[in-house]
Amino acid sequence: MAEEESVEGEAQRVLDALDAVEAMSDPMAQARVISRLLKDQAERNRRLKETRRRVVLDLRERKVSYRKIAAALGVSLGTVQDIERGYSGSGRDRPRKTLEE
Repeated sequence: MAEEESVEGEAQRVLDALDAVEAMSDPMAQARVISRLLKDQAERNRRLKETRRRVVLDLRERKVSYRKIAAALGVSLGTVQDIERGYSGSGRDRPRKTLEE
């Protein structure tokens, strides 16, 4: 439990640091930091989403309801369903509904 609280504290410090980047007064320095963050974040987002998906799949395998997972993760029920199906982002990767559906 102490380790989880420590990690949550670290996550808050990361969010605070991102707020500080947005508040930087030197536009060139700000742009350099943003470039570095964006370059790193694309791959990191992929890994984080896959980790979250594995957790959702494990919970669903144990018959945990979508509602309970959504509450635990702090996301909507639809988001949990999308995570389970492997969808992410704006919805452009979702299969289109056909007339039969």
